[in-house]
Amino acid sequence: MTEPTSAGATPAPTDFIRDIVATHVAENRYPKIVTRFPPEPNGYLHIGHAKSICLNFGIARENGGQCNLRMDDTNPAKEEVEYVESIIEDVQWLIAGWADHCLGFKAKGATPITQTVGGKADFFSGAVDPSTIGHPHAPSVEPFFASDYFDQLYEYALQLIRSGKAYICDLSPKETEEYRGAPDKPGRESPFRSRPVAENLDLFERMRAGEFPDGTRTLRAKIDMAAPNVWLRDPLLYRIRHTAHHHTGTKWCVYPLYDYAHCLSDYIEGITHSVCTLEFEVHRPLYDWLLEALELPRPLPHQYEFAKLIPGYTLVSKRRLIQLVNEKVVTGWDDPRMPTISGIRRRGIPASALRAFVTGVGVTKFNSVTDYALFEHAVRNDLNTKALRRLAVLDPIKLVLTNIPAGEVIEVEAVDNPQDETPTTRKVPFTREVFIEREDFAEVPPPKYFRLKPGGEVRLKYACIIKCDEVVKDAAGNLVELRCTADLDTRAGGTNTAKKVKGTIHWVSASHALDAEVRLYDRLFAVPEPAGVEDYKQALNPNSLKVITAKLEPSLATATKEQRFQFERLGYFAVDPEDSAPGAQPIFNRTITLKDTWAK
Repeated sequence: MTEPTSAGATPAPTDFIRDIVATHVAENRYPKIVTRFPPEPNGYLHIGHAKSICLNFGIARENGGQCNLRMDDTNPAKEEVEYVESIIEDVQWLIAGWADHCLGFKAKGATPITQTVGGKADFFSGAVDPSTIGHPHAPSVEPFFASDYFDQLYEYALQLIRSGKAYICDLSPKETEEYRGAPDKPGRESPFRSRPVAENLDLFERMRAGEFPDGTRTLRAKIDMAAPNVWLRDPLLYRIRHTAHHHTGTKWCVYPLYDYAHCLSDYIEGITHSVCTLEFEVHRPLYDWLLEALELPRPLPHQYEFAKLIPGYTLVSKRRLIQLVNEKVVTGWDDPRMPTISGIRRRGIPASALRAFVTGVGVTKFNSVTDYALFEHAVRNDLNTKALRRLAVLDPIKLVLTNIPAGEVIEVEAVDNPQDETPTTRKVPFTREVFIEREDFAEVPPPKYFRLKPGGEVRLKYACIIKCDEVVKDAAGNLVELRCTADLDTRAGGTNTAKKVKGTIHWVSASHALDAEVRLYDRLFAVPEPAGVEDYKQALNPNSLKVITAKLEPSLATATKEQRFQFERLGYFAVDPEDSAPGAQPIFNRTITLKDTWAK
């Protein structure tokens, strides 16, 4: 179905999880490596999820295996279809052309089926090979949902009750927490722990029938209230919640908790390596206990943990991200300042740059804050090779070339991308009046200032050398325009191309310039660890967004949302995919500055 990394491609990364998988492959322990990426659809994916996506899909990709995209949708009170759709879009964008050949789906509309193995009922989801249905993004397939397994999970719960390994508890949520104890203090057994099996079965079926209010009863595993690991102290498996579910509607009013549903969903799908972040390490004994308590017939999945990605200058807590959206600190989940994958995509960052960053960070067992500059470095490296070079002026002042006749248009040759093996060129209009950046002129220049100054010379890139003859001001003393002389013999093909000057600046023809809205995005937070600030609003960067009207070279009028540009000497930019209307002047987002402006 899939192929490992092709010959000549970038070598696959190595880490302790990949080493484990490699050992299992060498031992032929599994017929196929199957991993999964299982987000809960209670928010948008963020940059931290990108690490898990690339790790899980990467392992499948490198071993000719499969990775399932599964919605762990067991909490209907916080989950929405909007989040499901955004997750699908984000994952497909991030892995498209890289690992989409190993993306596992189930047949759309299919229900899990039952078979008997070794005399025991064995449930599985009927995963399909994408090669049998064409491109994995085709409409005939859809991701996995834990909610598709609710019938099987309920049957497994009945099996635990019948074997005396689970019971119905009437303690309130507060009482349950009090009885649990603490890591240094053993818990107390529930007074309902010794209920007869028949009574537990009756109460569980009545819970499902909707007979009891929310919070009045739970199904708990019967393990050990004195266990040092508090997650083994009779954990909750099911709770009552009279809430409609985004995927199953009103069919259920009892819902499994994550720890119960997750391991069994892994089993149902035939997952071999269940890779998750370090906070779930203490949950692993419960993961194993549940699978073993059911005496399941097929080989069981195993959980492995790694350190999550926590970049500096960001918040990646879903609770805090929702707060940013709800309090309108940002315009939405896809605001280009957000660390969400949708925000990163809207800002113009390529999927390949995000993959390079999260892969380069590596996979370890130790949580730490990652320098945000590493992310920006990966973005610049990626865009430098693919972005088309264009001329743009963000803060214009007019410059008049007095020796060029009014109305004359000189076409100059500009390079599209010097990084290409065979760079292409384009024609750019050069006229009597042009715009340059305000910061590229200084009436009283500082030492070692090599840009334009009174009496000084600079080269207009792709055009010629000019000399500043006169500074024109209004009655209030404000700069109106600069009057200069163009040395046209210094143009390409001219008679004086050997002449050298120390400064080169960019420009745009005034009569051909395209006025366009440009959004100058920067880091949302001004401190490296905003999560540690009591009031996160005190850590906001007041300059995270500046909206201006810029002057652009005319070719940018036809820029598409798929293209990426380097505005020469300024930074990398992309058309905003949401607010730029077809046929209208494009709106550009600054993806990233040309250099690290945050470096000390």
